[in-house]
This record gives sequence, C-alpha cells and structure tokens, in this order.
Amino acid sequence: MTTRTPALDDTRLATAWQTASLLLDYPDEDLLGRRSLLRRAAAALPAELAEPLGRFLDHVDATPLQQLAADYVETFDHRKRCCLYLSYYTCGDTRKRGMALLRFKQAYRSAGLVLGDGELPDHLAVVLEFAAADPAAGARLLNEHRAGLELLRLALQESHSPWAAVLDAVSATLPRLDGGVRDAVLRLAEEGPPEEEVGLAPYGPASGGPVLLPDPRPRPPSPPHVQGAHR
Repeated sequence: MTTRTPALDDTRLATAWQTASLLLDYPDEDLLGRRSLLRRAAAALPAELAEPLGRFLDHVDATPLQQLAADYVETFDHRKRCCLYLSYYTCGDTRKRGMALLRFKQAYRSAGLVLGDGELPDHLAVVLEFAAADPAAGARLLNEHRAGLELLRLALQESHSPWAAVLDAVSATLPRLDGGVRDAVLRLAEEGPPEEEVGLAPYGPASGGPVLLPDPRPRPPSPPHVQGAHR
C-alpha cells in the first residue's frame, strides 16, 4: 500500500474519524444538534474528505429525522452486506468472531478506553471513535479490516445509500488499495463471510453462556469532548 497523503496529519485524521463516527451513529436529535459543529469540522479537511462528508450532511438537512432513522435501520440492520460490525466480514457468525472481538477490546483497554455494557467493540462508529483518540492504533485496526470496509462501501454505493459518502471519506483517510486488498475484497464479495452460526462464547459473560449479536444494534457513546460543546 502507498502511504496516505501528507495533508492528513494526526489532527486531521482525528477530525475526520470523529466526524465519520458521529455520522455513522443512529441518527437522533443529538445528530441534528451537532450539524453546525460537524460542518465546521468537515470544512477544515482536505476536499476529498470535506466533499463527501458535506454531501451527507446536506442529506441530513433535507431529510426528516424519522425518515433518516428508518433508512438507517433498513440499511444497516436488514442488509448483511451493509453490516457495521467489522469482524462479521472476516469471521461471520463463527467461533473465530469471539476472538476477533477480544482483540478489539484488548486494543481499547491498552489505550485506556473502556466500553459500556452491551457495546460490541467492532462497530465501525466505535472503531472510528477509538481511532480519533489514538490514530496509530486506530489506523491499524481499520487497515486490518480494510477488505470489509471496502465491501461495505461498495454495497452502500450499489444501493445508492447516502451513507456511502461517509464510507468514501473513511476510505480516503486510509492507504491506497494494493492488489492484495483488492483480491481480498473480490473474494469476500464472491464468497461472503463464513456462515457457521454459533454463539460468541469466547466473548461471553463469566457464566459461560453463549452471547449472540444484539438486535437492534447497540449505539456507541458520543465522545465526551463533543458532548461538552453542545450540552
């Protein structure tokens, strides 16, 4: 892979990832209240990031909140190819996924981030929030799951989803795709994730019972420094 553009230093990466994290959260009144802040943040970024983020914010402005929320559920909760849980693309619903979730959680713990109860650490909004706080560690996680990210981006583009613009911006923060990643995306698109449906026992509670993916999806927390700007 080639390196990212020099214009994207850690400060701009953090801004881009924090903005994308909030835009990939379930849309609610908090999102509407942060639109001005998010527009200012996006405008401070290079054009390849500012344009798609601004385009999505235009969609938010033009869409009633109830409709936006319904579209979000239809897009991300009802379409497997548009899953926001990154480990799904590499592990499907197999035992391996429990270990993948543990690796996410361990990375967060090493950086001093503790997730709330019921939150799965591979949700893209959570990963991006972590990346904004620790760009080096966050970039490693995003690049490790790049094939899934690109498949998600392509699926959103094919369905003409407005959230495709947010994924375009996230992809633009990462290195250019090399042949190996392109091949991985093609394989994933053709074969799909593993299909063995089992509980996520390695990630489960001390009781040892299996833990299945929650439905509906748990919403990631909003970053404290953004909350403080509006509350």
